[in-house]
Amino acid sequence: MHMLHDSMNRFVEILYTHFGQRYIRAMPIKKTIIGFFVAIASTGAVLASEPQYRGNDEAPPPSVFERYTDSVRSLVDRSLNFLGVPYRMGGTSPLTGFDCSGFVGKVFADALGFGMPRTAAEMSQMGEQVSRTELKPGDLVFFNTMRRTFSHVGIYLGNNQFVHAPSTGGVVRVEDMRISYWAARYDGARRVLPGTQSRQSQTN
Repeated sequence: MHMLHDSMNRFVEILYTHFGQRYIRAMPIKKTIIGFFVAIASTGAVLASEPQYRGNDEAPPPSVFERYTDSVRSLVDRSLNFLGVPYRMGGTSPLTGFDCSGFVGKVFADALGFGMPRTAAEMSQMGEQVSRTELKPGDLVFFNTMRRTFSHVGIYLGNNQFVHAPSTGGVVRVEDMRISYWAARYDGARRVLPGTQSRQSQTN
């Protein structure tokens, strides 16, 4: 800054020499010129400190965690879009009704773009087995509602809540897994992630 100040003094002297004191004495020329050059120097420093964008730079690909989080969000959002759709045995469409596996299959197809098996029992063979204490939104939860294991399936939402198509006369709704009916019939859970839908677990 001291060098800049000396340079300004020299510049003012040159102006005085060429234009005469009578044209410059009334103007705050020295302060104006110093301010001008300080502003230029400061602007240059700010620009130099800013990260430079390169037009051909590509954004880093999403991490596995980000892809998983996006998939979960899509699953949950899509499942809640079908709240109130009536139950229909064998149903796979929101226009005519869902059964439990038809509902889950439709949600996965719409949210993630891949197909699921047609029955709850077949779905129970997919992905990874998950303990109840490790449940996360988007996991599949299974129940014994027809006197056989894995005869009913829903999608876990978090906080012990799951969404499912229950039974004849019901509609797609959210329920609490802790109530006695569901707690007594709970069979386990599976985590079906993108890319693992065809993998058979060895821990069934």
